Amino acid sequence: MSGDFSISREDWSLHRKGFIDQSRHQEKVREAIKKNLPQIISEEALILNDGQKTVKVPIRSLEEYRIRYDHNKQKHVGQGNGQSKVGDVLGRELQPAPGQGNGGAGSEPGVDYFEAEVDVDELEDILFADLGLPNMEEKAAPELETESYRFNDIRKKGLQGNIDRKRTLIEAFKRNAMKGAPGFFPVLPEDLRYKTWEIHHERHSNAVVLAMMDTSGSMGNFEKYIARTFFFWMTRFLRSKYHAVQIVFVAHHTEAKEVTEEEFFTKGESGGTRCSSAYQLANEIIDKRFPPQDYNIYAFHFSDGDNLSTDNEPCVRLVNELLSKCNQFGYGEIVRSHFSSTLMNAFRKIQSPKFSTVTIRDKGEVYGALKTFFKPTET
Repeated sequence: MSGDFSISREDWSLHRKGFIDQSRHQEKVREAIKKNLPQIISEEALILNDGQKTVKVPIRSLEEYRIRYDHNKQKHVGQGNGQSKVGDVLGRELQPAPGQGNGGAGSEPGVDYFEAEVDVDELEDILFADLGLPNMEEKAAPELETESYRFNDIRKKGLQGNIDRKRTLIEAFKRNAMKGAPGFFPVLPEDLRYKTWEIHHERHSNAVVLAMMDTSGSMGNFEKYIARTFFFWMTRFLRSKYHAVQIVFVAHHTEAKEVTEEEFFTKGESGGTRCSSAYQLANEIIDKRFPPQDYNIYAFHFSDGDNLSTDNEPCVRLVNELLSKCNQFGYGEIVRSHFSSTLMNAFRKIQSPKFSTVTIRDKGEVYGALKTFFKPTET
């Protein structure tokens, strides 16, 4: 019995074109995220995220191309008096004349942006890659220990949920090939391979971070949003990278008090400003609970700098006292103007490599503050 056979060759790359295009687009999104990181991390969609794995944020450097007509290049029909020659100017396009007033509705196109769906974990990996606690030291007290599980071994026996499909199919292919019938099927019980894990113990130096925020009446919505944005990313960074870190939250106006994390990020206050109250409380907390010989201690404070003028000198004295106990102290000032506060001017007297300051005038500068305060150094 004979039959006719036809052999055809298909370009299988066409079947993968959608996947390739998607991968190329995702790579462009990642590049755009890195380029726009200072603006992206200050988006409310991320700060107010309620635990969702992905959020939509605007990315302004990611273009979506489209076709539009250029009306100035179209051919036009007109009418003359019969005396015109080739090259004569018959008319000109009317130019808009300047008018009086503050302006009304505009006709110019705006700046397009692409609203991309961003994976929060991936964004954190990019953001936290270059951050670390500075001046970290080995301490005398026992370090905290954490356990991690790593799948780094393959065995013939194991749990059904841990089957290594790739290794199983390879074993089946080798066995079938030895019998003269190379292929992935059938798969026999002897081909099954299972991933197994080992428990790794990691030790981390004890560390504590004191987060201090001005919640007085002079701190408006913008100032509070900037401060909370910084501390939001700070807490996520610390908890993702350091297992043995403790965070103490301090809020202050003329008086300071230790608060819960929820109160720190949601509760508002009023009244005047006395920053020394926060520094005094921070010193007391360290003396009672976190001896410097046992802990790496970090303190960060954000304010608008609108402090009582008579309180500036006590602030300098108390910050110097904190510097004798801390690995690092960072002061962030949130101002709209180009002038420094009297508190910032007073802090310029402090000469210590463990003391750093930042000034934030725009929400895109939060990223720079994170890089300034969490620049890892070797001791």
